[in-house]
Amino acid sequence: MIEASLQAGQLLTLLIMAAALGMDAFSLGIGIGLKGIRLLEVLKLSALIALFHILMPLMGMFTGQYVGTLLGSVATTAAGGLLLLLGAHMIYSSMRGEAVRSINHRTLWGMLLFALSVSIDSFSVGISLGMFAADIVLTVLVFGFFGGLMSILGLLLGRRVSTSLGEYGEACGGVILFTFGILFIL
Repeated sequence: MIEASLQAGQLLTLLIMAAALGMDAFSLGIGIGLKGIRLLEVLKLSALIALFHILMPLMGMFTGQYVGTLLGSVATTAAGGLLLLLGAHMIYSSMRGEAVRSINHRTLWGMLLFALSVSIDSFSVGISLGMFAADIVLTVLVFGFFGGLMSILGLLLGRRVSTSLGEYGEACGGVILFTFGILFIL
């Protein structure tokens, strides 16, 4: 009886953590969706984000017993800085028009950059979970599922809203990313 309630408590904790980590992917998805994105690109980017939400906490869990808490704050700050740069670049690109190219989310490099920026905090969470010996398979599957689901929802919402925002969509997306970058750093 006690063991079953402990497992239910651990599952609930993992679900809450996965949803919280997925919010980064959701906000990023809105920002990218505001630039305009095709359905096939939604699936590709969401699958990559889901994969990163599996790999990053897995790596974090394996290194959690060695690294400690120092890397957790460094990883979050790095993710915040990356989102700040991406957001600022999108805002600048939208203001300059065609003179400056934004980071292209359609390229492999762009998708990897976006997926890494929203998944790096999963690494620091994985470090903490690794120190507490959480169930590795369950953790990474739940994190991957929520990362992919939240990115799909964000991308589709941004895509739908972008038609009404028109040319200001990229600037709005940049503001969203920039704001989340600030929140990560603070």
